Amino acid sequence: MTREGAPPPPPPPPAAITIGGQVFEWGQRTHVMGIINASPDSFSGDGMPDPQGAARLAEEMVAAGAHWLDVGAESTRPEFAPVDAEDEWKRLQLVLGPVRRVVRVPISVDTTKAEVARRALEYGADAVNDVSGLRGDPDMAKVVADAGVPVVIMHNQRGRQFSGDVMKDIRAGLREGMTAVMNAGLPESQIIVDPGYGFGWGPVRDFEMLARLAELKALGRPILVGTSRKSSIGYVIDRPARERTYGTAATIAIAIDRGADIVRVHDVEEMAQVAKVTDAIVRGQVP
Repeated sequence: MTREGAPPPPPPPPAAITIGGQVFEWGQRTHVMGIINASPDSFSGDGMPDPQGAARLAEEMVAAGAHWLDVGAESTRPEFAPVDAEDEWKRLQLVLGPVRRVVRVPISVDTTKAEVARRALEYGADAVNDVSGLRGDPDMAKVVADAGVPVVIMHNQRGRQFSGDVMKDIRAGLREGMTAVMNAGLPESQIIVDPGYGFGWGPVRDFEMLARLAELKALGRPILVGTSRKSSIGYVIDRPARERTYGTAATIAIAIDRGADIVRVHDVEEMAQVAKVTDAIVRGQVP
């Protein structure tokens, strides 16, 4: 029983999700997702369209502490040049096979296109990460539901009208995506949510999102946060993307403190250390 005026206790963590044969428990430690870009115009300058290079990077990330890899082949930076599904798949196919062969951790495909997701799942991907929140392609919800795989639904504020409340908009966008995929037949237990840091907000609202991240726990789903090297960090420290490691570390620590279950990062070794220390403080998980 809580004393009068005390905040209610936090909800219990969501049930575990099996991704690519591996069980992900929530609330015990932070899971680190490594980013592999097969796009030549990635905002962070780390595009890796070379198959052998991508495979080496995957091995290095897993050795450094990545629990999950996210492979994408279309830039999502502001004013990015879109590519059609066929070209995106050609880029993705080059690296997905080699990466799949050298690592045992789950692999998600970062795409907004249903056809690319379908092919990637057939080719060895274990989950879908859709930065459009399933709004980019009307067939995406069905592809994910038919495959029965976990999906990351991100709220993307680009093209939306701001209500005046950051978290109100994020919750509404996430619920929209969740409803779409559940109506297509995917159980809610297979959904992970991402508030969409850096997608249409600007620095002030990005940082407010992190400060209020715990409010997303009300959705009852695991929370993924992707702050790595984002422009809002550069805005504060005045550094190009590849020199935002320390700034990223600050956002990762705050995100974990506010309830993030997964952090999506470029610099796996450094952020895995940040996650371990923050987990020791926040969750009492001292190795």
